Amino acid sequence: MSQTPQPEDVRTLLKEAMARLRAGNVPSHTLAAELLLMHVLGRDRAWLYAHPEEAVAPAIAEKYFALIAQRVSGVPTQYLTGRQEFWGLEFEVGPGVLIPRPETEHVLEVALARLGPPTEDEATQRGAGMRIADVGTGSGCLAIALACELPGAAVVATDISEAALDYARRNAARHGVASRIQFLQCNLLEVEHSSLAPSPSPLLFDLIVSNPPYVARDESELLPVEVRAHEPAEALFGGAEGHELYQPLVTQVKNRLRAGGIFVVELSYNALARVEPLLASPQDWTDVAITHDLAGIPRVLSAIRKGRN
Repeated sequence: MSQTPQPEDVRTLLKEAMARLRAGNVPSHTLAAELLLMHVLGRDRAWLYAHPEEAVAPAIAEKYFALIAQRVSGVPTQYLTGRQEFWGLEFEVGPGVLIPRPETEHVLEVALARLGPPTEDEATQRGAGMRIADVGTGSGCLAIALACELPGAAVVATDISEAALDYARRNAARHGVASRIQFLQCNLLEVEHSSLAPSPSPLLFDLIVSNPPYVARDESELLPVEVRAHEPAEALFGGAEGHELYQPLVTQVKNRLRAGGIFVVELSYNALARVEPLLASPQDWTDVAITHDLAGIPRVLSAIRKGRN
C-alpha cells in the first residue's frame, strides 16, 4: 500500500528549490525560488521567512517544483508568476509581451522631470489637457504609469503586436486608467487620424515617449535563454545592428510633436553615437540631453521640439 506524501515545510522547499535552480545555472536563483513559492502560496516574502516551519501541502509542493523545472528550462520567472513590478505598479505579463525592465523607469523619470513639478492649479489634475503618445507600449507600463502620474492627460499607446496590446488593455483596467488610454495596433507612430477618439487637427502630442526594440539580431545568441527563447522577437530586435528603428521613429515624432513638446526615448547600451545625431538639427530640436543609468550607461535621450506648428 502506497504511503500518503507527507507535507514539507517552507524552509525545506526553499532549500531544495534553490539547489535545483543553482544546479541549472539559473541567475538570481534565490530570488526565483522565493518568488515562485510566494506565487503558489499566495504569500509575501515576509511571511515566508516568518513561517519557515509552516507545512506545505504535497499538491502545492508538486506545483511549486513543476514551476521550478520550467524555470530551469529557461522560462522567465515573470511568465511563471504572470506579473512584474514597474514604477511601484504590478503589471500582468506572459508569453507574447516584453517584460518591463527597471532601466525603462528612467524614461519616466526624465519625462516627469522635463514637465516639472505640478503647479497649484494642477494639484489634482496634473497634465490637464495634455496629449501623450507611448510608442511600442508592450505591457503598457510607460503609458499606464504616465496616466497615473498625470491624471489630467489623455494617452495614445501603440504597438505592432495585438497580443501585447491585450496585456496592456488589461493592465490599464487593473490600474483604473483604461478610459484615458487609447491602444492602437500600428507600426511605431503610424497613427491614422481617423482611428483616434475625438482629437485636434492636426494631430499633435505634447509628450512622446518610447522604449523601441533595440537589440541587434547579430547579437541574439548573446542574450540569456529566457530572453532569446521566450520574449517576443518583435519587441526585442531593432534590426541587424539594433539601431535601425530610431531613424524612422525620430522622423515620425518630429511630425507629431507640437512646438515645445518633449521627446524621451530609451537607448541600447551602444546606440548613443547613432541616435544623438538624429536630433542634431537646430531647426528641429533644442535642449538635447543624455541621462545615464545606475551602471553609467547612456540610457535615455530627450529633447524639445523646436519651431512653430
